[in-house]
Amino acid sequence: MGGINSMSQAMQLHARLVKLGEDDGSSHSPDFSNLFTFTALSAAGDLNYAARIFRTIRTASNSYYCNTMIRAYADSPDPTRALTLFLTSSAARPDHFTYPFLLKACSKSRHTRFGKQVHGLALKSGLGSNVYVNNALIHFYSVPGEPCHAFKVFDKMPERDVVSWTSIIDGFVDNGRPVESITLFTQMMGNGFDPNEATVVSVLRACADAGALTTGQKVHSFVKKNCFSSKANVITALIDMYAKCGCIDGALQAFDETLDKDVHIWTSIIAALASHGLCTKAIEFFANMTKTDIRINERTVTAVLSAYRNAGLVSEGFLFFTSLDKKYKLKPTIQHYGCIVDMLVRSGLLNDAEDIIRTMPIEPDAVMWRTLIWGCKIHGDAERSERIVQELLKMEISEAGSYVLLGNVYAETGKWKEKAKTRELMAQRKLTKPPAWSRIEIEGQVHEFTAGDSRHEEAEIIYRKLNEMEERLRREGYEPNVSEVLLEIDDGEKASQLLHHSEKLAVAFGLVKASKGSVIRIVKNLRSCDDCHSFLKLVSKVFQRDIVVRDRVHFHHFKDGNCSCGDRW
Repeated sequence: MGGINSMSQAMQLHARLVKLGEDDGSSHSPDFSNLFTFTALSAAGDLNYAARIFRTIRTASNSYYCNTMIRAYADSPDPTRALTLFLTSSAARPDHFTYPFLLKACSKSRHTRFGKQVHGLALKSGLGSNVYVNNALIHFYSVPGEPCHAFKVFDKMPERDVVSWTSIIDGFVDNGRPVESITLFTQMMGNGFDPNEATVVSVLRACADAGALTTGQKVHSFVKKNCFSSKANVITALIDMYAKCGCIDGALQAFDETLDKDVHIWTSIIAALASHGLCTKAIEFFANMTKTDIRINERTVTAVLSAYRNAGLVSEGFLFFTSLDKKYKLKPTIQHYGCIVDMLVRSGLLNDAEDIIRTMPIEPDAVMWRTLIWGCKIHGDAERSERIVQELLKMEISEAGSYVLLGNVYAETGKWKEKAKTRELMAQRKLTKPPAWSRIEIEGQVHEFTAGDSRHEEAEIIYRKLNEMEERLRREGYEPNVSEVLLEIDDGEKASQLLHHSEKLAVAFGLVKASKGSVIRIVKNLRSCDDCHSFLKLVSKVFQRDIVVRDRVHFHHFKDGNCSCGDRW
């Protein structure tokens, strides 16, 4: 910034420019440009001071000054000021710098309609083929959840750069479409584009979400060859990818290979170990971390509490929780209270969990009440669950999960009319339960199944294998837990529904297609039901295959008829 390091220096320079008559931008003084840029864009600057300077500029027709203010406002906590300045300023004509800054402001402030108008203005200005504008459009359309529009922009681009590819890959990941992201990454490499650091992080996120371990391992090799191994965000993404793909050894390898470990890398490996049920090891890693000069953060606390929770170490977890303020100078967040409530619920301490929720200094959210209701279901406390349901009903619920849980509570107590009313409420508020799906990667290709899925090209073989599996398991004592199906249908239909759950289809496909002796790895978007958990434990014993399932809450390593979660999930 032209040698300016503080606002004190900036104000001294400004005073000198006023004396010289070079304070209105008309002289095109480099000092004045540096002053304006520092105050507007530097972290040590003062945006309000920059705004006062901007109002005195007589040559505001120079697009640089307008664009700098719009950019500064777009990066500020109140990005709508960028839009206001654009609408009220008649100074400079927008150019290929203006539109990306405006689109960024629209993304941050969720002004989707205005962003689409900006898109139209860019087209009318003849900038429809400009790579910078199009890259900004891809990001803009990805944020509000319109990846199809983002792809249309990307698909029509006459010229692309690595930012274009990274933006569309990242956009699809953010919108829950990681398989498409991986396909785009493959196309990017095939078109001769070398991924940058941001691309690597994005595709690793996609691999983690999709459970695409093979692709993730290839990206890891690319990272080593291209000297990205020193980048903390890349290592963090690698650890997360390996952990979420069910390969904790890969996560540990990535951690061990890293010499300069920051708080994010330490936190990632602690969280990874805790999620895989290696809780004692996670706590040991945390102890090693505290011996360094690295200061823990809120995410580290969540990871450590998760380790105590998953291990069922209630006293130890509480001791750590109560030491946060005094020992680590951290105030507990709602996520930390959520971990404590979950820990108590899993251990059957429902009274204590409810007391925490009702007395905590932070307003409890719907997730906490749902956790307690789930605990009531697991531990057979129907009276409490019906009472807690009323707490949920008092809240403005905007997601389907709470209504589904309410419906299940009513169904379990035979209140079918109340369950029907819950469904009506969901319909009125246009909320839909996300379909359960499970993914499995075979030879680098990700296959996705939903419950009762018959779309797969090898569906006939899969269902034949599934029937064979059930027959063998029944001989070993398996009986479907039909109480899991909360519908007014007979037990035979309930058993059929249970058999066709998505993770069972995925495991059947894995037994048919995966190489002999290999680990079958499944990624599931919802919590596994009791029946599927029992079914897969028995599959691991009868078919002598290790199975790793990542559901919405936990990792389950099934081996020889046992599960790493200790049947606590």
